[in-house]
Amino acid sequence: MARSTDTGHRLTRITKVYTRTGDQGQTSLANGDRAWKDSPRVCAYGEVDELNSLLGLVRTKIVGTEIQQLLEQVQNDLFVLGADLATPDAAPAAAASIRRISKAEVEMIEKQIDHYNQTLPALKEFILPAGNETGALLHVARAVARRAERCIVSLSRAEKVNDQAVIYLNRVSDLLFVLARVANRHGGSSEVYAQFH
Repeated sequence: MARSTDTGHRLTRITKVYTRTGDQGQTSLANGDRAWKDSPRVCAYGEVDELNSLLGLVRTKIVGTEIQQLLEQVQNDLFVLGADLATPDAAPAAAASIRRISKAEVEMIEKQIDHYNQTLPALKEFILPAGNETGALLHVARAVARRAERCIVSLSRAEKVNDQAVIYLNRVSDLLFVLARVANRHGGSSEVYAQFH
């Protein structure tokens, strides 16, 4: 492990792409403990990784610099969240050197939601996850964020988890919903309201 020069938190130094240590279905957590790859903890940070990867795809469709920078910040914060989830609270030595998602990241997301939501007309009905390609991809990312959130909730019912982790993903999914509406509006796509027959 290497230490960052600015925060003192541990960073993983990648020296080999394959290690063969996971060939029997287990992986190492940040504290060195071994866990099954289908365990609730590994599944939780795996879902966060999927969300992060999807946001990378979304960013290839974003034209504006402001939203690009925002999504890049969210991607970086998701790496923090992944490290947070990969480090059980019961491991004091590792836990002390891992930066965890905090209220500051939650508040940043809330500020961005408020900023972009005030540019949109008020919603009076449910909308379909549709629109242009960028808007639709942001809706998919929102759904993946919700799935990741559910996995973390499941983990938290069995093990101690940072309370801010669930809150953060809850806000991220709200942000992605708002950004999907922004993308559709700026792309000239009309919102399609859900029909309940």
